[in-house]
Amino acid sequence: MTHQHLTDEAKPPPAPVRQLTLRFSSTGRGARLARRLAVQQFTEWTGLPYDADPARAVALVTAELASNAVRHGSLPGRDFRLTLHLLPDRFRVEVTDSRPERLPPPVTARPADETSGRGLLLVEAYADDWGSTVRDAYTKTVWAEVLLPTTGA
Repeated sequence: MTHQHLTDEAKPPPAPVRQLTLRFSSTGRGARLARRLAVQQFTEWTGLPYDADPARAVALVTAELASNAVRHGSLPGRDFRLTLHLLPDRFRVEVTDSRPERLPPPVTARPADETSGRGLLLVEAYADDWGSTVRDAYTKTVWAEVLLPTTGA
């Protein structure tokens, strides 16, 4: 699978089978709650166990996107929004923050001694596709998709 970093302003996600949107405080606690909720919804909607590879991927990408929203995308008093989409063949995580001018940087390898800046490398590795969208002057959404396992014929 190819991983892409796209700014996709014109193409909204396909119509979801199920969708949930919640706001979280732009704090470490808010980011942790977002990750836990995403995995809980994923397992509830798909029937896959918490320790399945796709559930782990959802946990990791949600943790990174929410953490980035808190660290790089927050303004005082502004929350971030988590939207989860169950699509026919994948699970989409969207994190919307209040800093549209701060788009995710291109993913490049980081030296091993750097203590930050590797989160998007993890998103690149664990998501089947990801990117960012700016639809207005006040917010940006960074999204990641994890493919669902196919059942055998």
